[in-house]
Amino acid sequence: QVQLVESGGGLVQAGGSLRLSCAASGSMPRINAWSWYRQAPGKQRELVAEITSGGFTIYADSVKGRFTISRDNAKRTVYLQANSLKPEDTAVYYCKGVPAWGSPYWGQGTQVTVSS
Repeated sequence: QVQLVESGGGLVQAGGSLRLSCAASGSMPRINAWSWYRQAPGKQRELVAEITSGGFTIYADSVKGRFTISRDNAKRTVYLQANSLKPEDTAVYYCKGVPAWGSPYWGQGTQVTVSS
Protein backbone atom coordinates (compact mmCIF):
# COMPACT_ATOMS: atom_id res chain seq x y z
CA GLN A 1 0.00 0.00 0.00
CA VAL A 2 1.34 3.38 -0.99
CA GLN A 3 1.72 5.98 1.73
CA LEU A 4 2.86 9.58 1.57
CA VAL A 5 3.90 10.97 4.94
CA GLU A 6 4.51 14.68 5.41
CA SER A 7 6.64 16.12 8.18
CA GLY A 8 8.33 19.37 9.12
CA GLY A 9 5.33 21.52 9.90
CA GLY A 10 5.02 23.55 13.06
CA LEU A 11 4.69 26.98 14.61
CA VAL A 12 7.04 29.69 13.38
CA GLN A 13 7.18 33.47 13.65
CA ALA A 14 6.65 35.64 10.62
CA GLY A 15 9.86 35.87 8.63
CA GLY A 16 10.98 32.42 9.70
CA SER A 17 11.53 29.27 7.67
CA LEU A 18 10.38 25.67 7.59
CA ARG A 19 11.34 22.70 5.47
CA LEU A 20 8.51 20.30 4.74
CA SER A 21 9.21 16.74 3.66
CA CYS A 22 7.01 14.14 2.03
CA ALA A 23 8.30 10.59 1.99
CA ALA A 24 6.75 7.83 -0.09
CA SER A 25 6.60 4.20 0.98
CA GLY A 26 5.19 1.09 -0.63
CA SER A 27 5.16 -0.10 -4.19
CA MET A 28 4.13 2.64 -6.57
CA PRO A 29 4.40 3.49 -10.26
CA ARG A 30 6.80 6.12 -11.45
CA ILE A 31 5.68 9.54 -10.28
CA ASN A 32 5.33 12.04 -13.10
CA ALA A 33 4.83 15.07 -10.90
CA TRP A 34 5.02 15.96 -7.25
CA SER A 35 3.03 18.83 -5.81
CA TRP A 36 2.46 20.67 -2.57
CA TYR A 37 -1.01 22.00 -1.84
CA ARG A 38 -2.32 23.90 1.15
CA GLN A 39 -5.70 24.50 2.68
CA ALA A 40 -6.44 27.28 5.15
CA PRO A 41 -9.56 27.23 7.35
CA GLY A 42 -12.64 28.14 5.35
CA LYS A 43 -10.74 28.17 2.05
CA GLN A 44 -10.33 25.80 -0.86
CA ARG A 45 -7.23 23.69 -1.25
CA GLU A 46 -4.78 25.47 -3.52
CA LEU A 47 -1.66 24.49 -5.42
CA VAL A 48 1.51 25.87 -3.88
CA ALA A 49 4.24 24.32 -6.01
CA GLU A 50 4.84 21.47 -8.44
CA ILE A 51 7.87 19.70 -9.84
CA THR A 52 7.73 17.38 -12.84
CA SER A 53 9.87 14.34 -13.58
CA GLY A 54 11.89 16.55 -15.89
CA GLY A 55 12.59 19.02 -13.12
CA PHE A 56 10.23 21.73 -14.37
CA THR A 57 8.77 23.73 -11.50
CA ILE A 58 5.78 26.00 -11.08
CA TYR A 59 4.77 28.12 -8.10
CA ALA A 60 1.71 29.98 -6.95
CA ASP A 61 2.22 33.71 -7.33
CA SER A 62 1.82 34.14 -3.58
CA VAL A 63 4.93 32.05 -2.82
CA LYS A 64 7.24 32.83 -5.76
CA GLY A 65 10.68 33.82 -4.57
CA ARG A 66 10.01 32.50 -1.06
CA PHE A 67 9.29 28.77 -1.49
CA THR A 68 11.34 26.14 -3.31
CA ILE A 69 10.21 22.64 -4.25
CA SER A 70 12.76 19.89 -4.76
CA ARG A 71 12.92 16.13 -4.77
CA ASP A 72 15.28 13.26 -4.05
CA ASN A 73 14.34 10.37 -6.32
CA ALA A 74 16.60 7.90 -4.52
CA LYS A 75 14.84 8.64 -1.22
CA ARG A 76 11.43 9.00 -2.89
CA THR A 77 11.03 12.24 -1.02
CA VAL A 78 9.85 15.67 -2.06
CA TYR A 79 10.64 18.83 -0.13
CA LEU A 80 9.22 22.31 0.24
CA GLN A 81 11.59 24.92 1.59
CA ALA A 82 9.45 27.78 2.86
CA ASN A 83 11.28 31.02 3.68
CA SER A 84 10.12 34.48 4.71
CA LEU A 85 6.91 32.98 6.02
CA LYS A 86 3.87 35.18 6.46
CA PRO A 87 0.76 34.72 8.62
CA GLU A 88 -1.23 34.15 5.43
CA ASP A 89 0.87 31.04 4.77
CA THR A 90 -0.85 29.38 7.73
CA ALA A 91 -2.56 26.23 6.47
CA VAL A 92 -2.43 22.47 6.38
CA TYR A 93 0.09 21.50 3.71
CA TYR A 94 -0.44 18.34 1.66
CA CYS A 95 1.82 16.58 -0.79
CA LYS A 96 0.49 14.88 -3.89
CA GLY A 97 2.11 12.44 -6.25
CA VAL A 98 0.72 11.95 -9.75
CA PRO A 99 1.74 8.54 -11.08
CA ALA A 100 2.29 7.51 -14.67
CA TRP A 101 -1.02 5.64 -14.37
CA GLY A 102 -3.79 5.42 -11.81
CA SER A 103 -5.12 7.89 -9.31
CA PRO A 104 -2.93 10.46 -7.57
CA TYR A 105 -1.61 9.82 -4.07
CA TRP A 106 -2.14 12.26 -1.20
CA GLY A 107 -0.49 12.61 2.15
CA GLN A 108 -2.35 13.23 5.39
CA GLY A 109 -1.15 16.81 5.75
CA THR A 110 1.08 18.76 8.08
CA GLN A 111 0.06 21.94 9.90
CA VAL A 112 2.01 25.14 9.34
CA THR A 113 1.17 28.06 11.62
CA VAL A 114 2.86 31.43 11.19
CA SER A 115 2.44 33.93 14.02
CA SER A 116 2.64 37.67 13.47
